[in-house]
Amino acid sequence: MSYTVSIQPSGHEFSVDEGETVLDAALRQNIGLPYGCRSGNCGSCAGELLQGEAIYPEAEPGFECADENCCVFCQAVPKSDLIIKVREVENAAEIQTRTLPCRVVRIDHLAHDVIRLYLKLPDNQRMQFLAGQYLEFILADGRHRAFSIANAPHDDEFIELHIRHVDGGAFTDFVFSQMKEKAIQRIQAPLGGFTLNEISDKPMLLVAGGTGFAPLKAIIEHAFHRELDRPMHLFWGVRSKRDLYLPELPEQWAREHDNLKFTPVLSEPDADWNGARGWVHEQVLAEYPDLHGQEIYMAGPPPMIIAAREAFRGAGVAEEAMHYDSFEYAAPSEKKD
Repeated sequence: MSYTVSIQPSGHEFSVDEGETVLDAALRQNIGLPYGCRSGNCGSCAGELLQGEAIYPEAEPGFECADENCCVFCQAVPKSDLIIKVREVENAAEIQTRTLPCRVVRIDHLAHDVIRLYLKLPDNQRMQFLAGQYLEFILADGRHRAFSIANAPHDDEFIELHIRHVDGGAFTDFVFSQMKEKAIQRIQAPLGGFTLNEISDKPMLLVAGGTGFAPLKAIIEHAFHRELDRPMHLFWGVRSKRDLYLPELPEQWAREHDNLKFTPVLSEPDADWNGARGWVHEQVLAEYPDLHGQEIYMAGPPPMIIAAREAFRGAGVAEEAMHYDSFEYAAPSEKKD
C-alpha cells in the first residue's frame, strides 16, 4: 500500500510506501524537502499537516512544535493521503550552511598524491547539500580549507572527499602523514553554487582536471539517480596514467549507462598510452568543435578553467551554459584540493 502526499503551495505530489517516512519518500523521489538531522530533534523538516493523518511510530520527535498542525516529516509516517505545507529546497542558496563536528571513519590512499576520506556526522545529524557543492574544514587556528563533496546527495550516510597532496601545504601534509581514523574534525557545509541545472535538457560535457573529478562524480551519480537521460561525456585531464586515481569507476559508468561516455586525457602520457593526449579542453574541442547547444560543467585548477572558458566561448557555447568550480592548488591558500 502507498499514500499520496501533495505539497502546498507548489502542487508537487509524491508517493509514500507503507511504513516509510514522508522525508525519506520525498528524498527518494527527488523532492527537495528541507532537513537537518533526520532524527526529529532539529525541526528543519517541520511543516504543516493540512489534511490527512500521520503518526510517529518510533517515538515522539524531540522538536516541540508550536502549532497544533505542525508535523515533523523526518519521523512522520502517513496513515492516509496527505496535504502538507512546507518550504521546498530548489537551489543552493536555500540550504542552510551549518558548522558540524564529524569523525574520520575511513582513509583510502587512491594514488601517490590523492587520499579519499570518508567522514561521518553524529548519529542524530544529516547534512543536506546539492551535488557539486563543497565543505570547509575549520582548523584550530580559525583558518578554513575547502574540499569538494564527492558523493551524491541521496548517498549521505558518509561524506566523501578526494584530497590531493600539495607540496608545502600544512593541512594536506597533516592529512597524508598524521590524520587517523576516528579523529574528530569540524566542518562548515554545504557551500558553493556549482550544481547541476536539472531544468535543462542540453547534452552535458563534464571536464575535470585532477581532483576536479570529485564534484563531477557527485553530479554524474546524482544524474543517474534522477534517471536523467541527457547525453553526458566526461573528460578527465591528468598528467600521467597513475594520476587517474579511480579509473575503473567512470569506465564502469560508461559500461552501465548508454548516455555516458568517458575520455581520459594525459598531458604527459606514459610510453604505453594509446588514449587522448594533450590539454583536456583541447580534446573536448577536437571531439566537439561546435559547442552550440551543449552545457559545460568543469572543475579543476585555475589555468585549466581560464583556458577552457576562453576556448569554449570561441566554439559557441552560451555563457549561461558554462558552470565551473576553480580549485586553488597553491600551498598558501590550499583553497581546493
